[in-house]
Amino acid sequence: MLEIKDLHVSIQGKEILKGLNLSVKPGEVHAIMGPNGTGKSTLANVITGRDIYDNISGEIIYKGKNLMEMAIEDRAREGIFLSFQYPVEIPGVSITNFMRAAMDEIYLYRGKKPMSGGEFLKYFNEKKQFVEMTANLANRSVNEGFSGGEKKKNEIFQMAMLNPDLAILDETDSGLDIDALRIVANGVNKLRTPENATIVITHYQRLLDYIVPDFVHVLYGGKIVKTGGKELALELEDKGYEWIKDHADIQL
Repeated sequence: MLEIKDLHVSIQGKEILKGLNLSVKPGEVHAIMGPNGTGKSTLANVITGRDIYDNISGEIIYKGKNLMEMAIEDRAREGIFLSFQYPVEIPGVSITNFMRAAMDEIYLYRGKKPMSGGEFLKYFNEKKQFVEMTANLANRSVNEGFSGGEKKKNEIFQMAMLNPDLAILDETDSGLDIDALRIVANGVNKLRTPENATIVITHYQRLLDYIVPDFVHVLYGGKIVKTGGKELALELEDKGYEWIKDHADIQL
């Protein structure tokens, strides 16, 4: 589904990603871990198309298409979803209207007739159950006045509505208490199918107790330096990121 080869990314003259390689197949969950400033959010932003970087080289192939040639809007329409570390507020736009507009765009892009009003509301109410969203929350403006946990639940609700082929969760566990973490993780797990894939970006192993990855990658110094199973996350939790310097698969 996703093939990244020799990806180099710079911002304001500073190289952040330094030859990153990653392969994600349908049905897989990949966790990317690493200390602050090593390029985790940069990777998410480059895949989804945020245009804030001075120089990008390498190859990103998504479902056989060159992602570098696609606009940010078309990447979303093609089924790429990003759950933000810090979701933004959109005052005056209700979640219901926001999701209706987003889904209509995707349907039209794919040559499908948009849902009728009744079909949409039925679908909307079904997906609310994924993240235990209340009716009151659904009628409010997008993220306006939401707590941190409510914002993250709303992100996963949007993911449930859009049903992306590739979901990227950028530190979704940041600031969540145990109950909110469970709700968010349960929603992600319910959406997992053999046809879609998920990339989970996190600092901490605790999220991976709920969303069990097939692969754990350590991003350090702008490269993926070590890959393993869930046990690698446990090792990092126990020994810290400095330990990886002596146990990397490539020379740092």
